[in-house]
Amino acid sequence: MNRTHLPLIPEAVLRRHKVHESFDNRFRACARLLQALWRAETEIPIGTHTAHDGTSRKLGSRISDTAGQAGRNFMSTDVARLAWREFAYREPGSMIDEHRLWTNALSSQPLTLNVMGPLRLDTKLATKVLGAICPDLTDATVDAVLFEHSPGRRVESLTQDRTAWDAVITYVRETGETGFVALEFKYTETCGERQKELRSRYDELIPATGLFIDPAAVELRGPPLQQLMREHVLAQATIMRGDHSEGRFIVVAPALNQPVQDACARYAANLAPPSEGKAGFAVITLESFIAALGEQGDEAYAASLYRRYCDWSLIDDEIEANFAMRSAR
Repeated sequence: MNRTHLPLIPEAVLRRHKVHESFDNRFRACARLLQALWRAETEIPIGTHTAHDGTSRKLGSRISDTAGQAGRNFMSTDVARLAWREFAYREPGSMIDEHRLWTNALSSQPLTLNVMGPLRLDTKLATKVLGAICPDLTDATVDAVLFEHSPGRRVESLTQDRTAWDAVITYVRETGETGFVALEFKYTETCGERQKELRSRYDELIPATGLFIDPAAVELRGPPLQQLMREHVLAQATIMRGDHSEGRFIVVAPALNQPVQDACARYAANLAPPSEGKAGFAVITLESFIAALGEQGDEAYAASLYRRYCDWSLIDDEIEANFAMRSAR
């Protein structure tokens, strides 16, 4: 089906799978149900959500603590081992929410590891996937894949804050020049989440990057564009510092997560024309990234990823089943 939007799921369906959350937008409700279906299909015990008042309830998009500690939020035992290792050896100052990583099936943190883990474990595969998602980098060889990475948190030569990328691919071209692709993964986020107040460093750094048509544009400094700006500016500051010859910042998000797609389009409209020495910006759908992974590597693994995160036909089946139940009464 060629979709332009996702359905409004009947409340009865959401309650049946214990994923009725009144604050969810349309996309998040569908994604939450999809995660509950994946959890049930893979026979992972349901987890709980604890509210601010201390009350707990079962939530279909959470997995139990025991299952979480066993690595069941990850798509293979190899990726689960990688997740344990990455958490143990995370960079000082990195922002990794342990509970979300292990037990929140909806979180973009385990999503990032599930998608990028095979690339970290196999740099030859990473090189092939890099060439597939960035056709101008077919002469590049990947030398590392890093998670929750910053080239320098709170460093004066960069942004002086804790801005970091979800994942980074570093590579070497045939010419010997080095570069990087910084990645931000979004799943159900909207880019409208609350942002911290910018440090004064941005007042000088934003104009110095040369990335923007109007460096003083107010919308760059608040949601939904602020995080995109910070990560893109960090990429450009890394190039300006001389860490690499080139780099780019890419957002990976589901095609039908409209708030993120709209935010990226608004952000791109603020950018000056691309030029040599400037960090590029692009948006890649999660679906196309998973497809590239399957085409260049393990088709079965990619198919499992797609089914868990992007197969909206499973939502259709639940709605149709609900219609059938109603008509049979």
